[in-house]
Amino acid sequence: MSSLSSVDPQIAELIKAEERRQADTVKLIASENYVSKAVLEATGTVLTNKYSEGYPGKRYYEGQQVIDQIETLAIERAKSLFGVNHANVQPYSGSPANLAIYLAFLQPGDTVMGMGLPFGGHLTHGWSVSATGKWFNPVRYGVRRDTGRVDMDEVREIALRERPKLIFCGGTAIPRTIDFPAFAEIAREVGAVLAADIAHIAGLVAGGAHPSPVGHADVISTTTHKTLRGPRGAMLMATADEHATALNKAVFPGLQGGPHNHTTAAIAVALKEAATDEFKDYAHQVVVNSQALAEELLGRGFDLVSGGTDNHLILLDLTPKGIGGKPAAQAMDRAGLETNYNTVPFDPRKPFDPSGIRIGTAGVTSRGMGVAEMRQIGAWMDQVVSALAKDQDEAERVITRVQGEVRELTSRFPAPGL
Repeated sequence: MSSLSSVDPQIAELIKAEERRQADTVKLIASENYVSKAVLEATGTVLTNKYSEGYPGKRYYEGQQVIDQIETLAIERAKSLFGVNHANVQPYSGSPANLAIYLAFLQPGDTVMGMGLPFGGHLTHGWSVSATGKWFNPVRYGVRRDTGRVDMDEVREIALRERPKLIFCGGTAIPRTIDFPAFAEIAREVGAVLAADIAHIAGLVAGGAHPSPVGHADVISTTTHKTLRGPRGAMLMATADEHATALNKAVFPGLQGGPHNHTTAAIAVALKEAATDEFKDYAHQVVVNSQALAEELLGRGFDLVSGGTDNHLILLDLTPKGIGGKPAAQAMDRAGLETNYNTVPFDPRKPFDPSGIRIGTAGVTSRGMGVAEMRQIGAWMDQVVSALAKDQDEAERVITRVQGEVRELTSRFPAPGL
């Protein structure tokens, strides 16, 4: 970063500090990962200089000879990887991608059905503070109190009663396999468009470690980071021509102007990486690691929502530990264990100070960690949380010790791209 250091040494130093932080900590945030050096290089290129409103072969600016090839490569790789007929790689992020689905298939005031945010859904699935909850008529499903899992009979009952025009399945804190065929059957019965939001599990789907929504959902939305290990972007996919046409018009000119071409190139690189046998091994190891960590935490008295996990994500309810999710997440962060506090189903606490913590194993798996390291991470989490619940002074001593042990561990597992 010689040029950056010369022009803006303050920003250059902050970037270096963030790189050191990422290298020295255990990344357990379920929505984060590490991209490869190749993805990083593609992101920081002269492609950021070019405006490209429209689609390959149908642009509103000249000079698209190279950009069209890059975007076409990304599209074709997405289609091949996920087994779909159509892909749009232009959405800036997951939320605009989901907004495009509304614009493509709904009118303001139409009914949309999605998982409630406190149960693991996403803001853009019709939650009240989101535009999707203000401009449309949201109805919500949740999970059973006794199992922490979606009750498909209840979903069908709500859908038959409310007759939504759009149903979302998927979310941000779902530790169990999504039953795409059951959602599809309900959507067909009520005449709704089914949108599968696989932002969290796209890498697992691509690697064969989670069932695919292809053949069940009318529309598939996903971010390109998280388990897919690409840049911060998004994609929309479909199999039917009429759905693809509606989605393309919704993205541009409906919601966006020119796509971010440097991101498109990085998406293309990530999709090429995701088609390898090495990536498939990674995807399956993510689940193995997640289940090993869940088993370790269960053995140490933690309460796991739904009792475990089928994917990369674990949702902990810390109520039995006598501590809230926010102070626990902050203490673990000081110890080098990076998590995020999160609501849990039927949470009596407020969203900014909830009962839970959400963790994921994609990042640690990308560093090459395995089951043995998951056991150690679970032990560290238990030590920090237990000490914090008892005595603040003791907690600080434990945090200091664990931080040093975490740095020793991370030094043996270099992070990709750093």
